[in-house]
Amino acid sequence: MRHCAAFSRNRLVLAVTLALGQISLAHADNTDKQLAEVTVQSQADSSLPDNLPATTSSMRADRIAQTTNVTSTEDTVKYLPDVQVRRRYIGDQNSIIATRTSGQTSSARALLYADDILLSNLLGNSYAYPPRWNLVSPEEISQVNAIYGPFSAEYPGNAIGSVIVLSTRMPDKFEAHASSTLFDESFSQYKTSQHFTGSKNAAMLGSRADRLAWMIEAGHLDSLGHPASFAANPNKYTGASAATTVSGAVSDVDTTGAKRLIVGATGAEHSIQDNANLKLSYDLTPTLKLNYTLGYWQNNSTVSVNSYLRDAAGNPVYTGIVSIDGQKYNLANAFQPSKKQQEHLLNALSFKTSTDGSWDWQGNISIYDFSKDRQRSATAGLTGAGTISDLAGTGWQTVDLKGDWRPDGGLASTHQLRFGYHYDHYALNSHSYATSDWQSGTQGSQTAAFVGNTQIHALFAQDSWRLQPGVQLIAGGRYEWWSAFGGATSSGQNTYHDPARSQQFFSPKAAVVLDLNDKWSLRTAYGRGYRTPTVAELFQGSVPSSNTIVNNNPNLKAERADTGEVTATRQLQGGTLRLTAFREQVSDALLSQTNTTVTPNVTNIQNIDRVVTNGLEVAFEQTDIGLRGLDFSGNITYAKSQIRANSNNPASVGNPFPGIPRWRATAVLSYRQSDKLSYSLAARYSSFQSSDVGNTVINGGVYGANSAYLIMDTRISYRLDRQFTVALGVDNLNNDKSFAYHPMPQRTSYAQLKFDY
Repeated sequence: MRHCAAFSRNRLVLAVTLALGQISLAHADNTDKQLAEVTVQSQADSSLPDNLPATTSSMRADRIAQTTNVTSTEDTVKYLPDVQVRRRYIGDQNSIIATRTSGQTSSARALLYADDILLSNLLGNSYAYPPRWNLVSPEEISQVNAIYGPFSAEYPGNAIGSVIVLSTRMPDKFEAHASSTLFDESFSQYKTSQHFTGSKNAAMLGSRADRLAWMIEAGHLDSLGHPASFAANPNKYTGASAATTVSGAVSDVDTTGAKRLIVGATGAEHSIQDNANLKLSYDLTPTLKLNYTLGYWQNNSTVSVNSYLRDAAGNPVYTGIVSIDGQKYNLANAFQPSKKQQEHLLNALSFKTSTDGSWDWQGNISIYDFSKDRQRSATAGLTGAGTISDLAGTGWQTVDLKGDWRPDGGLASTHQLRFGYHYDHYALNSHSYATSDWQSGTQGSQTAAFVGNTQIHALFAQDSWRLQPGVQLIAGGRYEWWSAFGGATSSGQNTYHDPARSQQFFSPKAAVVLDLNDKWSLRTAYGRGYRTPTVAELFQGSVPSSNTIVNNNPNLKAERADTGEVTATRQLQGGTLRLTAFREQVSDALLSQTNTTVTPNVTNIQNIDRVVTNGLEVAFEQTDIGLRGLDFSGNITYAKSQIRANSNNPASVGNPFPGIPRWRATAVLSYRQSDKLSYSLAARYSSFQSSDVGNTVINGGVYGANSAYLIMDTRISYRLDRQFTVALGVDNLNNDKSFAYHPMPQRTSYAQLKFDY
């Protein structure tokens, strides 16, 4: 009821504000055609390194505003070529980046930066370790950028998939912005059919006074998400206990083609999230800038469940022994509601020189802290005993120092060396406790704990030469010292301590760029990258009573990716055409699979000997296509990823590597009818994605599969006057019901009002 009331209140505020804006429009004269511009100092050009030896793509803030329904930061990158963000519902915290050679749960195979600040959560490699999108607001972004593959020595081996850089901005004069967005998802699956609604409100102020520029931003999200999962196939019961006869179960067919029972919906999360960011920039000298960022995010969420089962009196049934069509089932663990309280904090300090002479320097240090992160979960049913999970003390720290040397002096130097040092330390501190009342009971005895650390020191250098007009050679390397230490896994009574270990890696990089003429350029590149095991992959497992066997593997090897690509780019009148062929070979790929060569079989994270992905990509963008204001951008990618060797599961050889679709495409068509009115229509497509190395999914369009999808999005934006803009939009206009194991968003409508001064 509180959520519905909040939604109605926000809808009333929006209606009143729209009415005021329309009154303002009615009284506006012709001088309104000369709209005042908000002047900002963009860092878009400086946020990407010079002379990148990799394929890149980008989208500016004005085009994002014109084409994209944005409620959270991850929305801003969803139309970049070869980028897919797995967001199950608005407010979802598990928004993982997938790219042309990495799947939707390979979170450690992509990197997210806000300018030079690393926001990737490299504590693990799964849906549970998304980058920290919420530490950057959509309003402060000037441009989003994607850098593909491990070709740049500047980035760690996690760049195997891609690097996403969110370029942000600082103001040149006073500016104020506010926005209110209402959204409504019409969702229907099994016996759940309802509207899931919410709102996002944000405000930002900024200004510059002489040498000091400042910006402060705050946002509030209140979102009710659809069920993320469904309670399926409860355990059959053969005991003598009496059973309650129930009705309401749904029968369907699972991913393997077998019949299954769906007894309810689970994982419907109501999230209330707040974020606040403070950014300061001070010009110590005309060429030396100091920056500070303080980011805060908090979340209070409740995850509810809904049983489809009803007893003879029509009451819902969540626990106990039940009888469905004469067969007894035990509902233990079928329904487990939970609630979560989180507070995370980011501190980052950086400096950068911009002499554009022989030498330039930059550096940053960042600290990300899980200051509060507790989840209470029911053991079974709506009330009673449960567990408390606590991640306080988890977090990471990073340091980056970089220099640029231009022997010839200035940006026009034919020779440029970029070099630097990187450090990161990731610490996992996860503890679980029993409680007699999952909702408000006191913390009892410890039932499990996973702790551990990973650390990397790295040096890199990358040299670029213009050998002659139209010919450029880029060569570099990255040397890394990796270590894992302090690992311990506990069952509450037994604890297993893992020995410390360390390794060193060298990753060579090389690229040649040829400007064939004033329209065509050709680039060929090679890069090696090592994706080291994360803390959770190494240490998060279980300890049996024997205290001798753990289900995790502290001896996992690092993934080694050897990647090459050839790219041809043609400059068009008002656009570009890019053709890319790529090949990636990964040795010791990390993935959860079943080791079929031991008895009993063991399922955990293991190294797969060799995986090869070959692909082709076409990307095209053009402005003013036959009509002034009509713009198009799109891409299509073909990727064939195959397991070539797997000593732990030989039968999987020849199967597709999980999570990588054969085909993926995006297209965005937009029309600026005038300075005030614009329209857009976008499409996102992916073919079916294998879910496991055994390729067991034969029914790819149901809950539990990574299904194919074709999603159409649309948006209309109208500037009411110099300050107010209203937008209406629909994501998944065609209401494609797709799954990334979980059900993905169905048709969702948006109404947005923005104020800019």
